[in-house]
Amino acid sequence: MRHSIRTRFTLGMIFLFIIISVLSVFSGYYLNKLSDKTSAILKENFLSVVYAREMSEGIMNINQGITTSFLTNLNSDTTKIANELRSINKSLLSEKNNITEPGEDKLVSGIETAYIEYRDSVMAILKSPKSANGMLYLQNKSGLLYQQLLILSEMNGKALEVKTDDAKAFSQSALTKMTILATLCFLIGMSFTFSFASYFNRRFFQLYHGLKEVVASNFDQRVFLDGNDEFYEISLVVNEMADKLKNSKQKMSVTLQSDLAKDINSADVQDLKKMLFNIKVMEEQAKVLLSKIENR
Repeated sequence: MRHSIRTRFTLGMIFLFIIISVLSVFSGYYLNKLSDKTSAILKENFLSVVYAREMSEGIMNINQGITTSFLTNLNSDTTKIANELRSINKSLLSEKNNITEPGEDKLVSGIETAYIEYRDSVMAILKSPKSANGMLYLQNKSGLLYQQLLILSEMNGKALEVKTDDAKAFSQSALTKMTILATLCFLIGMSFTFSFASYFNRRFFQLYHGLKEVVASNFDQRVFLDGNDEFYEISLVVNEMADKLKNSKQKMSVTLQSDLAKDINSADVQDLKKMLFNIKVMEEQAKVLLSKIENR
């Protein structure tokens, strides 16, 4: 199957995109899961602690107002007490819709029952003359309600600690996994990039070296590239060009030799022999003449 350079480059980019996508998907997964854990802590247990505190503060304000009016023998501020009761009732309703821990539903049901009894005792004190027995009954009911609200707050407080530790452990585990995954993806990406670059550099250098030798009239040079891409096709063209240039050079040499042999005939050869003989005779005569001159 033929793979062009453009196809190889496109596949390489797709491979790198897949690596980046894998990192992005896993990062998003762990971040979303960690976000769910932290948001559950804030939306569930933390709100339950807030609701318990708001109800406790409302009971404390009501008791303080009634106790003050009993000690000073003044009428209680019914409007303020009614507002506090509405606030407690609102927080209780919100808590009933925010059940998250095992056994919390039964505890909230008990708190609701205790609150109704406490509210009835408050209304009874407001409607009738204040008495010590009535105040003791109110304090008893508010004490029981306080204890239940304290248990609710402690239950969700412990759940906050457990879930916080779980979120920390999960974040540490996610960090370790993402570090390992990122390292693997980085090594794979670097290995692929190095192999990809080496593949093109090696083939380009071989092709460049072959062309340089051919240009320098070294027509015996050949470029051997395996594969089936454009580099391989170019190497075939370079080798074919070198063969044609070598054949052309050989044909030209043979032609020149044959032309030279045709131009020189037998008469010319005889004249050349006579010329060489005369030169030799003249050389002998010159030697004799020099010898006579030296003797004189």
